[in-house]
Amino acid sequence: MNSRKWALMSAILMVLLVVVACAPQQAQVVEKEVVVTATPEEETTFERAKRTGVVRVGFANENPYAYARPDGTLTGEAVEVARAVFKELGIEEMEGVLTQFGSLIPGLRAGRFDVITAGMYITPKRCEQVLFADPEYTIGEGMIVAAGNPLDLHSYEDVAANPDAKIGTGAGWLEYDYMTAVGVSEDQIVTFDDGPGGVAGLQAGQIDGFTGTSPTMRTLVETTGDPGLEVATGFQNPIIDGERIQAYGGAAFRLEDKDFREAFNAELTKLKDSGELLNIIGPFKGFGESELPGEMTAEEICPEQYK
Repeated sequence: MNSRKWALMSAILMVLLVVVACAPQQAQVVEKEVVVTATPEEETTFERAKRTGVVRVGFANENPYAYARPDGTLTGEAVEVARAVFKELGIEEMEGVLTQFGSLIPGLRAGRFDVITAGMYITPKRCEQVLFADPEYTIGEGMIVAAGNPLDLHSYEDVAANPDAKIGTGAGWLEYDYMTAVGVSEDQIVTFDDGPGGVAGLQAGQIDGFTGTSPTMRTLVETTGDPGLEVATGFQNPIIDGERIQAYGGAAFRLEDKDFREAFNAELTKLKDSGELLNIIGPFKGFGESELPGEMTAEEICPEQYK
């Protein structure tokens, strides 16, 4: 062959090699034993708290339920009950996370803290969002008014009967619902971030009264030291749906933290049975034997949520 033929044959051969190389090839299937290694289940909030010895608690700085002392340490009725329970569960340290009362439930559900220890009232509406321990206290309502109680306010029904009266309460506090339930107009209600803010509003003449739980109202008047203020005498709890309201409060957990709530309840029951619960809550203003919750349970308050 002459050189031209060799060149032509070489070119054809190269083209064939490229075509073969670029042609799709059948994938090879290799059977191989697959070993799946099980990962441990994610630990619960309770398990983590026991392992680390630390629990984060949400509070709203409401004396006497849960508040920070001047040195920054956390105390209050709800805090000290929780502290005693946690200690029995092997959890020695509590880290407080301060937030506004209305942000406690959202903060708990978002994981900012593990438990609410703020003396929160147990209600069916709240039971839809959080898991309550059994009550640690029962309490009534109160109202701070100007000395002499010029509008003669001794109940929320009295407020409803006086459309000119303006009453303050805390943002997210249940007292707002109590007042509207007995006929108080929303235009008559002013909300404040906290108790001291409400007292300042009363002193400034923005409102005619400031309402919340009886212990909180008495504590605010005492700490303010203003002789121009007093707690309305003989204040009556509201009558809603034909029954006089009696509130119960306790610690709250995330809905998925059933193991934590059950363990908390077991130790709380021991405190009740031994009489130690009264020793814990008694030193705080407004709490005594009449504020013990008796045999009331969260299930009785929220039967639909604890079926």
